[in-house]
Amino acid sequence: MAHSSKRMDAGLALSRFGLGARQGDLDAISSDPRGALLEEITNRAVPFPSGEELKPTADLLADFYAFRDEQKEARERKPADGTGAPQAGPPQAPMASDQPGKPEAMAAQPTMEGARAGASAASSPVAPPPANGAPAPKPIPPLPQRVFLAEAKARFSGTTHVPRIGFGERLAMFWANHFAVSAAKGPALRIIAGAFEREAIRPHVFGRFTDMLMAVETHPAMLLYLDNQQSFGPNSVAGQNRKRGLNENLAREILELHTLGVNGGYTQEDVTSLARIITGWTVTGREGRLGSPGTFVFFGNAHEPGAQRLLGKTYVDAGLEQGRAALTELARHPATATHVATKLARHFVADDPPQILVERLANTFRTTDGDLAPVSKALIEADESWAPELTKIRSPLEFIIAVLRATGAKPEPQQVLGALYAMGEPLWQPAGPNGFSDTIDAWASPEGIRMRMDIANTAATRGADYFDPPEFIDTRLGPLLSHETRAAVSRAESRAQGLAIAFMSPEFQRR
Repeated sequence: MAHSSKRMDAGLALSRFGLGARQGDLDAISSDPRGALLEEITNRAVPFPSGEELKPTADLLADFYAFRDEQKEARERKPADGTGAPQAGPPQAPMASDQPGKPEAMAAQPTMEGARAGASAASSPVAPPPANGAPAPKPIPPLPQRVFLAEAKARFSGTTHVPRIGFGERLAMFWANHFAVSAAKGPALRIIAGAFEREAIRPHVFGRFTDMLMAVETHPAMLLYLDNQQSFGPNSVAGQNRKRGLNENLAREILELHTLGVNGGYTQEDVTSLARIITGWTVTGREGRLGSPGTFVFFGNAHEPGAQRLLGKTYVDAGLEQGRAALTELARHPATATHVATKLARHFVADDPPQILVERLANTFRTTDGDLAPVSKALIEADESWAPELTKIRSPLEFIIAVLRATGAKPEPQQVLGALYAMGEPLWQPAGPNGFSDTIDAWASPEGIRMRMDIANTAATRGADYFDPPEFIDTRLGPLLSHETRAAVSRAESRAQGLAIAFMSPEFQRR
């Protein structure tokens, strides 16, 4: 079927740059799809997650400190009979810190096998049913997991359903992966992983890269994830007293991942210099000796004294401002512009993006001092971004969101988290600080495709009573569809089979 170029662009806008089409979205933007995307940029349309549990980081960490104190008191408390056995209480799922080195087994999260079968049974232990036959009470998730589930619900039942296209939401996901932290490191990271995205990423998606970089590197989640609270200037007062030295984790990732890129021209000496510059960047503990508990603070006694040389430039010792000056220069470095431009073009357009597009984005980044709104506009305005070939595969997160939007489903967060875990992209839990891969090789493995089929079959079974497959796929993917996909859906023996074919079609899996 022939489609006008604008209707094709509408399909690409929703699939390539957005979160996936819902009923009516294609018709709503078909008159000017590129203009609709540009309007989202102009309006800085980035939905903000909300919910009772979604507090600021400092409040969450203060709650976490109190939670740990309560755990300690409960362990130390002895019953009146003096046996030393812990007192009975509501069943709790094990904390991740009890299982070092493993991804956290989330309370009430489906197991891998359960996700394959579309089940939502809990993997955490539950108490046996009472003798009278009444159902056993559900286990109460511990505080870090309860907050994590609330953060997930605010997105999968909230922000991903709000926008017409969702370019801002996609960018929030992109930047959260660029500046990756992992909730799998422990309960403190789990309770603030969502707050990190809310506070350090979303406010700056259409702002200045320098501001996002500063917000990220001073956020407790990043400092804890990359151990900068353990970094002491060897010649600082605290370093001398505690016999502690540098931890280069954060400095290395700032250079290699966050700004210049692995081929950005820095040396090991630059890594060490930056590590010295950001000594003293830490998080206030529960005692609040340096400030309000759970907040970023500059601890001068841990800061390496003296001037430092980074990438050929000398930064005088000005305490916190020494680090701020260094990050500002890194944000403006030409290599940073190229690194960011390449990642944006690779994410939205092609695994091997057109060089002319990368250069256009990098030049816009440089000439606007890293203003991400013009950079985003340059991406949308470039003809290279609108090739009709669907060469990118949706990541598991993008696939799940597209299914939720296409069907309007808002399941419990445990079901979504279980599916993401089974497909290899657990929410905010990459294997390392480089985040999840952004290329087809990472997600198109036989095991990955098999998992997608299981998810597609489950979604199709649940949606069979509500959707007519040919109409469903036409209103969600119309201009992108091939004759082969239309024919396969129309020949399906049941509605469930037709919807499963739609979800697994190349046009739904790719963007």
